[in-house]
Amino acid sequence: MQKNINVPKVSSFDELGSFAAIAVDRVPWPEQFPLKPEVTARLAHTDKALLIRFDVKENGVRAVCTEANGPVWEDDCVEFFVKDPDSRYYFNFENNCIGVGLAAKRLSRDEFEFLGDTAAARIRRCASLPCQPVDIDGPQAWCLTIEIPFEVLDCPEKPETLLANFYKCGDKTKQAHFLCWNPIETVKPDFHRPEFFGKLNLEW
Repeated sequence: MQKNINVPKVSSFDELGSFAAIAVDRVPWPEQFPLKPEVTARLAHTDKALLIRFDVKENGVRAVCTEANGPVWEDDCVEFFVKDPDSRYYFNFENNCIGVGLAAKRLSRDEFEFLGDTAAARIRRCASLPCQPVDIDGPQAWCLTIEIPFEVLDCPEKPETLLANFYKCGDKTKQAHFLCWNPIETVKPDFHRPEFFGKLNLEW
């Protein structure tokens, strides 16, 4: 099943009330990883970039990775994977709860290259938690915004459609968990599956 979402055009994050909201609430591997934090992704676009805001509520937060392109997926982490429908490549943008990010261009999980310094510097992130290691028990709420220029996605102009999925994970948190927006049908956790991306329709 491929989900579809219409992505409105806005001027900036100041128009958050106009963003499209989706629930990142699928638990693809419930027997092994039943934990289900509350995760919402809001998305919109300008003429030059995608704008995404993740809002997360969960029982405790953990982050130890402070190095760009490090293993942020082991922390409490939100992720956005995206591709042009006509391209062989997809991009993955992974960000832990303190705003440390990973960004790569891929053919697969194992065939990839991290974005170069120039492209990576154009990606704007902002986390509600300070950028320092954290390990807190009890109910926690946090958010992260990310702005990704279309040129970083190898799109010289704003595309009409993109294929994408949104994720929440924490491989080495107190209770490992894996959530997605568009359903994934694999035996074990694997987010690097473009065949299970949903569709983003960018409004003009």
